[in-house]
Amino acid sequence: YGLCYFTKELLADAGKSFEGQRVVISGSGNVAIYACEKATQMGAKVVTMSDSNGYIYDPDGISPEKLAWVMELKNNRRGRIAEYVKQFPKAQYFEGQRPWSVPCDCAFPSATQNEINGEDARTLIKNGCTLVAEGANMPTDLEGIETYLAAKILYGPAKAANAGGVATSGLEMSQNSQRLSWTREEVDHKLKSIMANIHANALAHAQEYSSDKSFTNYVTGANIAGFVKVADSMIDQGVV
Repeated sequence: YGLCYFTKELLADAGKSFEGQRVVISGSGNVAIYACEKATQMGAKVVTMSDSNGYIYDPDGISPEKLAWVMELKNNRRGRIAEYVKQFPKAQYFEGQRPWSVPCDCAFPSATQNEINGEDARTLIKNGCTLVAEGANMPTDLEGIETYLAAKILYGPAKAANAGGVATSGLEMSQNSQRLSWTREEVDHKLKSIMANIHANALAHAQEYSSDKSFTNYVTGANIAGFVKVADSMIDQGVV
């Protein structure tokens, strides 16, 4: 969910929304499944999911009903994503491939480290992708990141875009420390606020420190925002 909340802020800063966006997602674990669920709720059409054997492409979109089937497949039966096309014959399965050749507006790499290289990044951009937000840890290699930045597409690096997992762990620790039990809705509301703040901090630092004022470099913004937060905390604690 945090990935989608961060992406919502990315899109809003560019005068856009999730409505009508074609989204490709890699993976079919927790990040991919819940990113698919939330992106769909926010008006996007998610057309791919994958696992280590290949990916499925569903041109009609992975609806909530289809996603429920995927959750049953992955969480209970521990099956392979290839089975999706047997259940939903309009979809296609691509053995041994990743979904980065599928035309899209947004890409959410949510499977593993270094799953997008420079060639993949160039293919995404060539096929119309204008936003990449990372759900996995460091899913794009250095050449891929340089390709995003050179093309000046919206790019949410993992340290900012997928911070929702760590943030929610922090919320869980807060509940435990205070002997509280928040509802799902309360936690979700707090997560939305946290992700909006992360975006705002990355945006502010990007605008202040980037040499190219015509482009918001969220890599610069997230790196500097993270550094300043740690440095300020060290000063407050008297470490430096």
